[in-house]
Amino acid sequence: MMKLSLQQISPLYFRASTMLLGAIGLFIYVALKGERMRPVGREWLSIAVLGLPNVLGWHTMSIFGVQELASGRAAILGFTMPIFTVLIGAFFFGERVTARVRLAVLCVGMAIGLLLWHEIQGLSGRPIGVAWMLGAAFSWALGTLMFRRAHLTLSPLVVTVWMLLLGSFVVWALALSLDPLPKPNTFSPTMWGSLAYGVFINYGFAQLIWFGMARDLPASTSAMSIMAIPLVGTLSATVITGEMPHWQDWSAMVFVMVAIASVLWPTKQKA
Repeated sequence: MMKLSLQQISPLYFRASTMLLGAIGLFIYVALKGERMRPVGREWLSIAVLGLPNVLGWHTMSIFGVQELASGRAAILGFTMPIFTVLIGAFFFGERVTARVRLAVLCVGMAIGLLLWHEIQGLSGRPIGVAWMLGAAFSWALGTLMFRRAHLTLSPLVVTVWMLLLGSFVVWALALSLDPLPKPNTFSPTMWGSLAYGVFINYGFAQLIWFGMARDLPASTSAMSIMAIPLVGTLSATVITGEMPHWQDWSAMVFVMVAIASVLWPTKQKA
């Protein structure tokens, strides 16, 4: 959907618009649930600290990566995030790396290699774009681990809403300073549809699912589960943009499913 929208709007304006409108919609939804919405005292600091890697780091650096690289290559590099999650968790947070997690990391690495099969040559000579996307993946992984360990006095939903709201203001400032203003009167119906998808799905429904999952599940489990995204993207691109998967894509899907199953499959309970 983002690939379709970038034909008529810059990545920064797309991100700023969908993030702000999505956050406003989430604010109304969460407020209607009766949650305390107003942060006080040190709660603002907690939101800012968690928002730096979870929202600003990931969403901003990934946009700069998309501007330097083809969107497909950027997305694939961004999905090194589960590997970073396991490595950061093991080295800095004392996370236990089980045999299942090691298998999942290996499978993710194989899947990324297969998805990049036709892209390696295109990545050469683009070190800045590669650095942006790896930095985004690192930021996402660090934010996931921090969010899980945070001692929150507000509900995770409220913290998510405020992270997105504050992050959107920064992205808007970057967009206004770096890119010319878009012309909404020239947008096609497809463009409006992709914007609506970004607001209601990407920064609405999906955010509620993701931050709830990141809070409640082990970091390695939630990180590996996110690898379903390129699988869905590859299959849906066949219908939306006519991009037919190659044998490498199908093989990568198998590795992704093994990675997800290795961390989600129930363990045998001892009698």
